[in-house]
Amino acid sequence: MAGVLNTEIWKNWEKSGKQEFIKFCIPLLKDESKSPLFNKHGKTTNIISYINELIDKGIQGIIKTDQVSATLRELVALHPDIPSIILDVLNLADAVTSQIDHEESRERSNFCTIVKDCEKFLSDKLLKERLEIDTLQEVGVLKNGTFYSKFIKVKTKLYYKQRKFNLFREECEGFSKLVTELNSEFTENTNSKDLIGIVQSLIGCFNLDPNRVLDIILESFENKPKDSKIFIPLINSYMNDSRIISEVLSTKFGFLRNNEQEIPQSLYILTAQLLQHKIIQLDDIYYWLLPEDKTMIADSEKSLKDAKEYVRKLQIISLNNKEKEDAPEENDNDSDSYEGNQKLGLCEALLLIGDWENAQTLIKRLPERYSVNYEPIASALCGLLHYIIEPLYSEYGIVSSKIPRTPLAPYEGNIKPPQAHTFLELKDIALPMFFMLGASLRYDTILLCKVVRLAKAALSACGIDNPKCSAPSGNSIYYDILSLIDITILPSLSYLDCNCCIAEDIWTLLKLYPYQIRYCLYSRWKNETYSLYPDLLRKRADSEKQIKNIMKRVSKENVKPVGRLIGKLTHCSPGFLFDYVLLQIQVYNNLIAPVVDSLKYLTNLSYDVLGFCLIESLANAEKKRVKHDSTSISSWLQSLSSFSGAVYKKYSIELSGLLQFVANQLKAQKSLDLLILKEVVQKMAGVDAAEDLTMDQLNALAGGELLKSEAGYFSQIRNTKKSSLRLKEAMAENDLAVALCLLMAQQNYCVVYRETQKNSHLKLVGKLSDQCQDTLVQFGTFLGSTMSVDEYVNKLPSIQSMLTDYHIPLEVAFFLARPMFNHAINQKYDQIRKLDPGYKKMSSSIKNQKYCEAVTEVMEPVCSSLTLLHPPRVWEDVSAQFLATFWSLTMYDLYIPEEVYQQVINKTKMQAQACMESGAKSKKEQERYQTLAEKLQDEKKKQTEHVEKIFYRLKQEKDNWFLSKSVKTAKNETITRFLQLCIFPRCTFTQIDAVYCAKFVHTIHLLKTPNFSTLLFYDRLFCDVTYSITSCTENEAMRYGRFLFAMLETVMRWHRSKEVFEKECANYPGFVTKYRKNNQHADNLDNVDYENYRHVCHKWHYKLAKAMVTCLESKEYVQIRNSLIILIKIIPHFPVLIKLSQFIEKRIEKVRDEEKNNRQDLFTLSSSYLGLLKQKNSSGQMMKEADFHVPLDKEKGGKGHESRIEGANKHNGEVKDDSSKEKKSRQSSDDTRSSSKPQIISVDITGSSNNKTEKQIEEQGKEKRRSERNEEKEREKEKRRERREEKANAKDEKYEKQYSRSQDERYIEKLSPKDESRYTNEQMDRYYDDRGGGHYYRSDIRDDRDLLASGNGSIGRSQEAEPDRDSKRRKVDSSSKNSKHEERKSNSDLFPEKTEKRERSTKPKDKRDKMSEEEKEMRKERKLGRKRDRLDEVQLEMKRRREEDKASKMVSPNRGANGEMVEPSPIHIREKHHRTREISPYQRDRSHERSEPRDKHRRSSENKRR
Repeated sequence: MAGVLNTEIWKNWEKSGKQEFIKFCIPLLKDESKSPLFNKHGKTTNIISYINELIDKGIQGIIKTDQVSATLRELVALHPDIPSIILDVLNLADAVTSQIDHEESRERSNFCTIVKDCEKFLSDKLLKERLEIDTLQEVGVLKNGTFYSKFIKVKTKLYYKQRKFNLFREECEGFSKLVTELNSEFTENTNSKDLIGIVQSLIGCFNLDPNRVLDIILESFENKPKDSKIFIPLINSYMNDSRIISEVLSTKFGFLRNNEQEIPQSLYILTAQLLQHKIIQLDDIYYWLLPEDKTMIADSEKSLKDAKEYVRKLQIISLNNKEKEDAPEENDNDSDSYEGNQKLGLCEALLLIGDWENAQTLIKRLPERYSVNYEPIASALCGLLHYIIEPLYSEYGIVSSKIPRTPLAPYEGNIKPPQAHTFLELKDIALPMFFMLGASLRYDTILLCKVVRLAKAALSACGIDNPKCSAPSGNSIYYDILSLIDITILPSLSYLDCNCCIAEDIWTLLKLYPYQIRYCLYSRWKNETYSLYPDLLRKRADSEKQIKNIMKRVSKENVKPVGRLIGKLTHCSPGFLFDYVLLQIQVYNNLIAPVVDSLKYLTNLSYDVLGFCLIESLANAEKKRVKHDSTSISSWLQSLSSFSGAVYKKYSIELSGLLQFVANQLKAQKSLDLLILKEVVQKMAGVDAAEDLTMDQLNALAGGELLKSEAGYFSQIRNTKKSSLRLKEAMAENDLAVALCLLMAQQNYCVVYRETQKNSHLKLVGKLSDQCQDTLVQFGTFLGSTMSVDEYVNKLPSIQSMLTDYHIPLEVAFFLARPMFNHAINQKYDQIRKLDPGYKKMSSSIKNQKYCEAVTEVMEPVCSSLTLLHPPRVWEDVSAQFLATFWSLTMYDLYIPEEVYQQVINKTKMQAQACMESGAKSKKEQERYQTLAEKLQDEKKKQTEHVEKIFYRLKQEKDNWFLSKSVKTAKNETITRFLQLCIFPRCTFTQIDAVYCAKFVHTIHLLKTPNFSTLLFYDRLFCDVTYSITSCTENEAMRYGRFLFAMLETVMRWHRSKEVFEKECANYPGFVTKYRKNNQHADNLDNVDYENYRHVCHKWHYKLAKAMVTCLESKEYVQIRNSLIILIKIIPHFPVLIKLSQFIEKRIEKVRDEEKNNRQDLFTLSSSYLGLLKQKNSSGQMMKEADFHVPLDKEKGGKGHESRIEGANKHNGEVKDDSSKEKKSRQSSDDTRSSSKPQIISVDITGSSNNKTEKQIEEQGKEKRRSERNEEKEREKEKRRERREEKANAKDEKYEKQYSRSQDERYIEKLSPKDESRYTNEQMDRYYDDRGGGHYYRSDIRDDRDLLASGNGSIGRSQEAEPDRDSKRRKVDSSSKNSKHEERKSNSDLFPEKTEKRERSTKPKDKRDKMSEEEKEMRKERKLGRKRDRLDEVQLEMKRRREEDKASKMVSPNRGANGEMVEPSPIHIREKHHRTREISPYQRDRSHERSEPRDKHRRSSENKRR
């Protein structure tokens, strides 16, 4: 001090000393922000010395006390810390002056004066804090005398409470020295052994309490946690008892808790370090920490319960607007629940110092996910994970080295957590921490990105770079990453808001796993994860509320804004949001289009989750997949299927899962879900499964691929190239193409039986079958159009394998195999053609021959495989080559749609012209149209050459198609096999196949195929279609109708023009009526002429009408629906007769009226058909019967007509005599003819049979016995006849009036529904036989039929006349072993009104006359007479046939195609009461024929009387 302040200052204080003193102090006090005790270098200043010396001079009296006080006042004004320094100096001066004797009390009084003066500018509080109580009282600061006594009491109380400290023996200096030693700065040379020695010496020197010393050591360690290297050995050396240390720590925790003070983090760090270094055990300290476990468990359960209640309240809909409240607000009590939780604080501290082992143990003791939900704990764990994965991430996870990175701070302390340098170390060290962290990884998105990148790198190191890679074996991280995604990554993503970057990063990891694993993860994420976290439950409820509001506003006009909102919501929590969107789509199918458009803002992860949610919704077992009436597929399934097709087409979503789902459903024999595949293929590939195509479209489908795409579909489906390629790749990746084809084919075969076993509705069964069939065709078409031929051949099994191994139906197998056949044939053709050195100059005939060789070589194995499918007797009728040819060809092979080609080419040229006129901008379009036109021309030319080769092939093969082992089989069984094995399976397969069948039949007719009867084929087809109609589903009925339309088109084309008929049918083997056993050609007399063909057409139209009526009156839904569908299809060609049209119209009106309020689909169909029929009637397209064909009575001469009239007016006996003479004369001629008759087989469309020999022999014996009895009774009858003749004549006149009505009335009356009578096939056939038409072939009479009599029985009547031959043959066929009474009964069934009127006209008269005994006896005699007459006719018929056979052998007749003798056709003359088959049922002027039954009765009774 002497060096700084000289003595002159104090001497000259009043003059200049004071100013110099202030000058010295000012530099030290000029910075008010810093303490005046230290300079800028950290060293102490002299300000305390200056103030101390100033006060000391004042106490000594060198300077006056008032001047000292004034100077101190000035210093106080210079710096705020000066009062504290002044009081510290005064406190020291107080201690010094208090020890001075009384003699020198002047210094004490000066001190008191200075203190009293300082009271004026120093704080009173500060004076009381720093100075002793006695001094304060002496100075006068404390004026209350009781203050000291209160102080004594408080101090005494404090001393008595501190019982653990021996205050009498301890001295504060020892603790002060201990604190000083422990809190001093440690250097590198500081040793814990030296420090423990100091501690022990202080304890011994100052007699310190060891427990308090331990407490001071722990507090020192708490204040200096970084010096663990010193304190840990010190504690271990001082106190090696973990229990005592734990008790000391628990005392600290308890003290702070009791005083409601916040526990500092340093205390948790201290405890954590002691645990880390194993000085104490967790069990020792855990039970001293609060709160208790059961309290935390209750808090966890309450939190979850509150979250569920929050969700429930959000789902409540208030109907009263007044009571409507906003969403419940939840207070954020998370921080409150975690405050004061000592266990969580300790856990955080353990993680901060890197002690994972103890932290994991502590976390497991707490409720699950309770501790990591605490953000500080989660952040501490994330920091630890950053440190652990840093070496691995630096090597594998850095995106670019150019991006700067912030280095991580290293851990300090003796024990550092281990770091992961390999992926296996990552699995062992870091992954358990991530699993424990769970969804709390959301607090550190950087760490989330790091772990995702490391997971991708780990999979790449295992060789996993795409979903197809198989899982590696051994100790791999493959499955651990799955657990990481499930437990940590996806739940963490759910907490984030609109973080699409993280979602995309996660998708790059997830896409390395196959879809099965991904879908499992999505299922757990959506259905389980949210229920584990209370915060996620609340977040889910809020998101659901938002998506509901968004879906209310979805429309076509606001797709973009709504799409953005949906995208933001689904970036992080897509699963349950898509569930609600799909639910809305199932209810409102009009949302499909706007929702699909609004999904364009989704991430790839969201798209993948959408695919999973879609499959999950489709696979929902709780929903009924059919409607409540069990007749159709549920609307929700239809909506989801349509949405699937649209969304998979528009966005790149993986298809494997959806396709596999459909395949699994097919394996389980469930075909309802084929609707999904149908919609997906239709939308993505543009392959439409449309059934109701126009003829122009069907003709276009017969062309090449380019023509099909331009004119074969209703709408040109564009932009399907990429989507169809994705669909193809999805099937190729999972080998589903062939599997789906085979499964659909097998399902199509068994769906009817499977569903009927379940008692499903027949309408539903039909729809399922149609759906299976349509989807199969659609799918096969897609494969054929998208796959290359080589791919198609390699993937699909051979035709032999499909037929034998997979048991695929024949039509499906050939449908799938046709592209393979064509490819193999073309390859073989090119090989054979190029073997010839001059193949480039080869003529077309040689090319065709080479093509046939290639076909033979390729199709030979196919024929061999077909032979094994059927028994040997089948191949006696048709050859396997014919079956292979029929099934391997298509419309492209038989028909060139030249008109459609020309239309499309002209349209394209017009479009090109329009583009040229529009300007330069359309130049590219013009070039495109011109190129398209050129391609169409080339395609047409290519198809023309191909069809030429096919027809050459058919001409080469036709002679081997139908075998001629048995001519009878050739003309009957051949047609049966052809229909069974070829026509019926294929005509109902697709619409183009239906047209193909008709075209193929026409083709083999034009080729003049041997042993094939075109006429018989048409007759078998048209004569009874009832069973075919009944067995069809709805779509099959449409195809069958299309087939009948095509067949009727050909039939009516021949019917309309005689020139066309003569050109295409005359002299063709298909229209030969007789077949000979040798292979000679028939002459013109064996062929059906034009008029006879028109009669046959008339019969076919009638048979079709009869079949339709049978179905319409059946009351069965399927029959009525199918018949209506077919009628709509064939309406251009049927009906064409006015009478048939009127009758069908009445039946349809009846159906419409009955189904108006019952089955609406039938009502709609019937109303539609009625409209079409009325339109056709009004357009004048109908014709009368006379225009359709020439009736029989007009063809016959007037002589026959007069003879019938004359026969009706003659006496009964005379007629009988004439007829008996005529019969005898014919018998003799027939006997001579039959002896020389050759073997001739005729085709009889009328259905008569010649094989009645056994019955004839029996009848001959009976006839002899009857004739003898008749002669005896003849005389008695003659007498009675005269008396009753007048009454009989009167009755006959009445019957003539009844039966002389017009044929129109009788026709309508015959089929009128007045009595609601339903006619069986047998009754209808019998009626048509009686009226002059044929019937359908039944199995027992199909063998020998004659084409000599058509619908009007006039075929071949230009040949030798045998008037009663066919009429008697029909009597034998239809009336043998039947009485006349049975005939009348059947007639009464067919004509209910006629029978009813006859009964009404006869019964009253009988009652009035009251018949006598004689009249009754007369009736009995008439009945017996009619029976005898029938036996006479049988006997005469047998004799006539024998004579005919003899006579035919003697005469040299014409020879037919097979070298057999042609049987001349007789001219049919009406005889007796039998109506001939040749008479049309629609002729008008035949009322006189109704009297013939009565004439017959009169003749028979007259003979009896004679």
